[in-house]
Amino acid sequence: MEPDLVVPTMEAIRRWSGVAVPNAAARHGLADHAALIAELEALRGSMVFEEEPSHFEAALRACKEPGQ
Repeated sequence: MEPDLVVPTMEAIRRWSGVAVPNAAARHGLADHAALIAELEALRGSMVFEEEPSHFEAALRACKEPGQ
C-alpha cells in the first residue's frame, strides 16, 4: 500500500515545477520518503550542535599565525 504522502507530493511537484512523476520507479521513490521522514522525526531533539569547534575549525585556529 502506498503512503498517504505520495499523491499530495506528486501534486505539489506538478504545481511547483510543472513536472509530472514520469514512471512507477519515481512514484516508488516518493513512497520511500515517508520512511525517511519518520526516521528523521525520530531523531528530533537528539541532534545538537557541537559545543566545541569542529576539527576543521580547530585546525584552522591551530595554523593561525601569532598576533592575528
